[in-house]
Amino acid sequence: MTRLPTGTVTFLFSDIEGSTRLIQQLGERYPDVLLAHHTIQREALAANRGHELRTEGDSFFIVFESALDACTGAAAVQEMLAQHSWPQDGQVRVRIGLHTGEATLVGNEYLGLDVHRAARVASAGHGGQVLISETTRALVEHALPPRLTLKDLGLHRLKDMARPERLFQLSVEGLLSEFPALKTLEATPNNLPTQLTSFIGRDDQVREAKQLLTRSRLLTLTGPGGTGKTRLSLQIAADVMDSFPDGVYFVPLASVQDPELVPSAIAQALAISITGSRRPIEALLDHLRDKRTLLVLDNFEQLLAAATVTTELLEASPGLRVLVSSRAVLRIYGEQEFPVPPLALPDLKALPDLATLSQFEAVRLFIERAVAVKPDFQATNENAPAIAGIGERVDGLPLAIELAAARVKLFSPQALLVRLEKSLNALGSGARDRPGRQQTLRGAIQWSYDLLNEGERRLLARFSVFARGSSLEQVETVCGPAEDIGGDVVEALDQLADQSLLRRLPDFDEPRFLMLQTIREFASDRLEQSGEAASIKDRHLQAFIALAEQARPYLFGRLRKEWLDRLEMEQDNFRAALDWAIASGNARSALLLSASLWRFWQMRGHIHEGRSGVAQALALPTSTEHRAERLLALEAAGGLAYWQADMESAQRFYDECLEMTRTTGDTRALANALYNAAFPNVVNMSETARPRALLEEALPLFRELGDQASVARTLWALGNGLYFERKYPTAKSVLEESQALFRTVDDRFGLAWSIHTHGLVSLKAGDVDQARQDFLEALELFQEARDVSGLVLQLDNLSQVIRAQGDPGRATRLASAAKAHQRSTGTSLGQLLSEQEGRTGTEGLSEVEAANAWAEGQRLTLDQALAEAVAAARNRTSTPVNRDD
Repeated sequence: MTRLPTGTVTFLFSDIEGSTRLIQQLGERYPDVLLAHHTIQREALAANRGHELRTEGDSFFIVFESALDACTGAAAVQEMLAQHSWPQDGQVRVRIGLHTGEATLVGNEYLGLDVHRAARVASAGHGGQVLISETTRALVEHALPPRLTLKDLGLHRLKDMARPERLFQLSVEGLLSEFPALKTLEATPNNLPTQLTSFIGRDDQVREAKQLLTRSRLLTLTGPGGTGKTRLSLQIAADVMDSFPDGVYFVPLASVQDPELVPSAIAQALAISITGSRRPIEALLDHLRDKRTLLVLDNFEQLLAAATVTTELLEASPGLRVLVSSRAVLRIYGEQEFPVPPLALPDLKALPDLATLSQFEAVRLFIERAVAVKPDFQATNENAPAIAGIGERVDGLPLAIELAAARVKLFSPQALLVRLEKSLNALGSGARDRPGRQQTLRGAIQWSYDLLNEGERRLLARFSVFARGSSLEQVETVCGPAEDIGGDVVEALDQLADQSLLRRLPDFDEPRFLMLQTIREFASDRLEQSGEAASIKDRHLQAFIALAEQARPYLFGRLRKEWLDRLEMEQDNFRAALDWAIASGNARSALLLSASLWRFWQMRGHIHEGRSGVAQALALPTSTEHRAERLLALEAAGGLAYWQADMESAQRFYDECLEMTRTTGDTRALANALYNAAFPNVVNMSETARPRALLEEALPLFRELGDQASVARTLWALGNGLYFERKYPTAKSVLEESQALFRTVDDRFGLAWSIHTHGLVSLKAGDVDQARQDFLEALELFQEARDVSGLVLQLDNLSQVIRAQGDPGRATRLASAAKAHQRSTGTSLGQLLSEQEGRTGTEGLSEVEAANAWAEGQRLTLDQALAEAVAAARNRTSTPVNRDD
């Protein structure tokens, strides 16, 4: 894309009038018609120096450096469309709107009120019509060519705009110049309040809600305080005005506390005078009976007892539709609920470039509101991650984002994020003319909290111990019993979800609930004030110890992915539980939880985090008093140190474990400790006699116990030792014996690692084809469970195969990707193995070629790198080579 203009520019928006009808009429011919439309638009606008910014469906967004170019470009579009030979039933009529102003350019995205004004100018027109704003007219009036003239259409209220806009029609000689009345707010009776700020994003929600409103006569927008329900309802109402010729009326109910007064509030909004003894509901029924009207009832949550009023009105008036915004559903027949989601947020773990980032709704809202309070504010590559972090910290809630943006007068985004991570009180308060409950985020949540009964308040506070939600099983254990919260836990959770204080999460095998972080902080304060915080956190800790222990037997067989995924989903809860155990000095629980989780941490690439957690548990003053749990934690510490290639620490932990176990008389524990203690020296190649002796002591003990899985992994360990001793034929035989046992007991974790080592043996023996086969099979097994440690090592293995196949450039790129993901996941074992073998990962390339390939590999995601490696390995063959000459 060429360099986009800045400063004062002219925006053009266009779309096809009646495109839905055209799709229905033309069927399979519509794509060809749409392509012709796009070609004409692009040819005409490019010829007049227009810059195409965005195309969505049949709509175009174009920017011009010159207002005159924009006008001549728009005229050219209409002329070319009129001259084109369209199907008889497929005449394309395009409406175009132009507005000149200034906007903030972020990447390739323009942000600001003038962009929205241009879009609203376009939406007021009809097919074949070109509308321009007053500012555009002032720039072009005396410069237009003779074939173009202007017609003053007067002042008009546009959707979302605070002040009326004088609009002009750009007439093109020889084309239609008479059109129906503009589609502005004056065209339909209404009392929609003027909006002082632009409406940002939510295109999908507006579209979906409009569709629902055509099918359902009662649509309720639900969501927590600050999620933007009112603003969304007003946007929907403005967009559907043409469907309600008898009026669209906004009824604010926030200040109404008595359900009996709802009919009076509606009558007042409709300007219906009520005289004598006539009841307001009767006047409403008479007034609405034969009319096509939309009522927008705002803030209904404190008036649920009046929900039957909407039923009575809908039954009496077939042409009536009701759009409700409420933190709680009305629970009446015929109601269609529409939960309003937070604004779209980027993934903080994989932030895109600034241009892409600015297209996320939460980021766009922050930038526009920040510019409104600080005109020289700019989003940059330096502050963009903080802006995204602020959006994530406040759950993408529009109210909170606007409050945060207002603080840029005092703080940079980076400084503001630091403050918000400590407390949401850093948001401060909003505009004084807002209702009190909307001036602060806490006030918005307090409004909902005050509507709860005592049992619901207690449940809300207790639920705050869960980090990022929880499944029903743990919630019932932690938040009950029923008598504490005034009823069944499941029903009470459902009530809180209906009040928008919890969110039901779909797509799970069992019910799962989530509390937004903003609400969680409020509820957590209430839990601390209740005096039961410690006991509830203890319940939470024990519930997640139980879950971790329940998962342990399943982490090696066919169900391992299902259980690893479940543990991954609860990772934030495990973190919270371990943090509490350590903070409260509960050594036994801290040791037990960290020991139960270590395999999950290793398999899913959380090795750094896991080792830190185990170390903190072992360091607790009373940890030595819990011998059995300490033994388990020492094994975990040794395992995680081993995967980090810290063999000295791993050996120390394993040796302490072995020393303690020899005195217990527990054969199984001793055999396991012997097995573990052998490993660091095997891999470190510091000695071979001791590890072999330890394994040969463990093997008969496992055979005596009839523990075939442990026999198999001991054989695998012996095979590893033989590999490092370069006794490849013997290693191959022992490894194949271990594989047969792993297959018998269906230990797919052990099987994958045995195949991995077999592949290394084959590669060293020069059998590249067998190595390829082994590594691909191991990769498939690790992929089944999304075992990240296994995946990154197989990626490194396949890079060696691809190098042996004669493709050093691809091999280097993949070796680089492997090293990058080994670092990020803590799987430093791979780096140690490379160093022991003297591999740099760049063999066969010049220094410049190696640097370029290495840089490319560093940018690959794990999935991208694996896909490339598998494709390259499967599509190439090689002849055996002797790798050990």
